[in-house]
Amino acid sequence: MSFRSLLAEMPLFAGLSAEQLDALAAFLRPRAYRKGAVVFSEGDAGTSLYLIEKGEVKLTILSPDGKEVIVALLGPGGFFGELALLDGGSRSATAVARSDARLLALEREHLLQFLERHPQAAASLLAALSRRLRRTTDMVHDAAFLDGPTRLAKTLLHLAEARRRPGPDGVLHSPRLTQEDLAEIVGGTRESINRWLRVLAREGLVRRRRGLVEMLDPEGLRRRL
Repeated sequence: MSFRSLLAEMPLFAGLSAEQLDALAAFLRPRAYRKGAVVFSEGDAGTSLYLIEKGEVKLTILSPDGKEVIVALLGPGGFFGELALLDGGSRSATAVARSDARLLALEREHLLQFLERHPQAAASLLAALSRRLRRTTDMVHDAAFLDGPTRLAKTLLHLAEARRRPGPDGVLHSPRLTQEDLAEIVGGTRESINRWLRVLAREGLVRRRRGLVEMLDPEGLRRRL
């Protein structure tokens, strides 16, 4: 698949014209990472945005007591490192490949060149970046006001839908996660995640099978929110 086709499928660039996609695709540089490789670390200088062509990447931060907290899990079509495009500041999180991954890097200086030549594209990109920032605000709201099972339901839906397609059986799945992973994302303990999963399973909304959480009733999960 061409870089232009990949860009067209990504929400960040979905509003661009064919001419704009071609111009932007010329700046992309492919990079390969093995499972467990660090793409960048919290505090590093931020100079580029990354688009995920293949594989999965997790974004983490360190809590004041040194505990790693997962703030996002991203798959093909996802993007990260976008704050570097806005201010060129230091990285606010660490990015690690959860599997062998192929990423496409877009340098800040190249995006600025692109916007100088295609200023009409700025509105589309800003809208997509605003949606990502709004998601961060929603996470803070959820942590403050939603109960545990509802936070878990919302997180599972978000993780499954971020994968952009159901599994081979047509059922939405989360990425393969341990209960410790889910606890870091949702905000809880391994024991609380296990308890909340049982609540959702009793309601017929999810099922755990072979290390995956299956969304048996996505609409039912949404009604819970």
